[in-house]
Amino acid sequence: MSQTDITYIIKDAIMTMLLIAAPFLAVTAVIGLAISIVQAATQIQEQSIAFILKIIAVGLILILLGSWIFSILIEYTHRIFEHINGMY
Repeated sequence: MSQTDITYIIKDAIMTMLLIAAPFLAVTAVIGLAISIVQAATQIQEQSIAFILKIIAVGLILILLGSWIFSILIEYTHRIFEHINGMY
């Protein structure tokens, strides 16, 4: 296994991870920002509100994008196995 192979595998793993994590990070950041603005405007400083809404949002994202996430992971697994098979 050469340095190029290792670099390819690591780059592909990081890009796949970022592609899968992006919807979760974006939605939770938007929800956190919106709740922070509402809490600052109303002077309600209850932390569980943001936490509960973020958990609900992540659950909805898993329900809505679950098949897409699994297809991305399956494609990644195929690429890794093809790359390993091509080395030998």
